[in-house]
Amino acid sequence: MELKDKKIGFVLTGSYCTFSKTIPKIKELVKKGSEVIPIMSYNAYNLDTKFGKAKDFIKEIQEITGKEIIHTIQDAEPIGPKKLTDIMVIAPCSGNTMSKLAYDIIDNPATMAVKSHLRNNLPVVIAPSTNNGLGANAQSIATLLNRKNYYFVPFRQDNPITKPRSIVFDFNYIIKTIEFALNNEQIQPILL
Repeated sequence: MELKDKKIGFVLTGSYCTFSKTIPKIKELVKKGSEVIPIMSYNAYNLDTKFGKAKDFIKEIQEITGKEIIHTIQDAEPIGPKKLTDIMVIAPCSGNTMSKLAYDIIDNPATMAVKSHLRNNLPVVIAPSTNNGLGANAQSIATLLNRKNYYFVPFRQDNPITKPRSIVFDFNYIIKTIEFALNNEQIQPILL
């Protein structure tokens, strides 16, 4: 699948430990000729963590994409009506965000962007990263796996010894999953 000229909404949520490996994938999409529209949840946009300062991530993403980050519900709502995206990617997608999507809780820019995008019956790619993916979040993952237009980046246990319920997506599969999802196909295998 050619990604040139594809309009890709790229949402980052609060799994900060993955930002350093996710942001280069945004750069790769831009190099392939995609128009990447950056979106961040409230927490991703505002919180500094041990993994970095929010302002530094924001600056880097805006420099890569050449666009201001969508970080309010009001700015995310027009995505669907204005047909701004061909596909929406949530990478990383926290357990909190997956649960909100599974139960249609639209209370931040990330979930509003997805809801607005879905009104056009277009694909959403989820790159799960959560410490509770094999615990309470497993139900949300199962719900989304069975919904139309949701596609998952293959994932695995993060650290089965010290964090037995933690899962993380495989960074190397983000772009391939986008290509498959644009053809309405789930890349396989989902579990690595």
